[in-house]
Amino acid sequence: MESLWPRPRLVVSACLGFAAVRYSGELIPDKVVAALREFADFVPVCPEVEIGLGVPRPTVRLVRGEDGPRMVQPKTGEDLTERMNAFSQGFLEGLGPVEGFILKNRSPTCALKDAKVYARADEGGVVARGPGLFAQAVESAFPLLPKEDEGRLSSARIRAHFFTRVFALARLRRVESFGELQAFHARYKLLLLAYNQAGARALGRLLAEAEGKPYPEVRRAYEDGFLKATRLPFRLGPMADALLHAFGYFKKVLTPKEKAHFLELLGAFREERVPLEAPLALLQSWALRHGVPYLEAQSLFEPYPKPLQSLASS
Repeated sequence: MESLWPRPRLVVSACLGFAAVRYSGELIPDKVVAALREFADFVPVCPEVEIGLGVPRPTVRLVRGEDGPRMVQPKTGEDLTERMNAFSQGFLEGLGPVEGFILKNRSPTCALKDAKVYARADEGGVVARGPGLFAQAVESAFPLLPKEDEGRLSSARIRAHFFTRVFALARLRRVESFGELQAFHARYKLLLLAYNQAGARALGRLLAEAEGKPYPEVRRAYEDGFLKATRLPFRLGPMADALLHAFGYFKKVLTPKEKAHFLELLGAFREERVPLEAPLALLQSWALRHGVPYLEAQSLFEPYPKPLQSLASS
């Protein structure tokens, strides 16, 4: 696998290790963001500061409105909804290509799913939870791109999924010809099968039927299909099927004991008694030992930089 990875460009809430811009004046160190600094380029942003709110500042909250939540500042009584929506639209329109977003959870601006929505600005309980205003604009502008909050990235499974997608997208966006796109698809074939077999087949058909079509059109369609196919984390069954597919390359060179050992290991993986790394390591060692270049190059074995793999699995 290659040692130099394309660097994904990620939008991140500025309070997550970049600037002390929380309403309380805090900076929040985040281990995932810190680990990614060596491998990714960041665009830090604090929407509340960008619309002119100071640091520290009175808190803002989302309040139930007729046409959706409104963002208000209870201490001043000011409705900041239009200012936040205008900033969000302008910022996202001028952002340029990005591969993903890491946003602050529970924030009335940046939360992806868990911002509290109150009945009234001054008092009253929580009546709903949902996205913050900036995050809502992000979802509208970039519905397919990877997005996570720092709370969810504390899950090893979610971290691995996020890393896999943003680094794959960074690599895909550097593909400049139809031949390179075919090579990318071959490299990601097993990973796509592990995530979404129907999606993998659809992408294969897209490339097979692409002759005569403008390359930029094909690449855009492939990117959309790739992001849709990998939207959800892999499930055990399809991943086990992808591993079994790779195992098929060694049926003529392995001993009966080696075959039995792998199948036992695969069964244990299906039952969640061993981690994915166990059958993957065995398959990769066989690919290297028996010289199977197609398998050696598979992104399934290294879907993002190796130093991040220990973080993703911890």
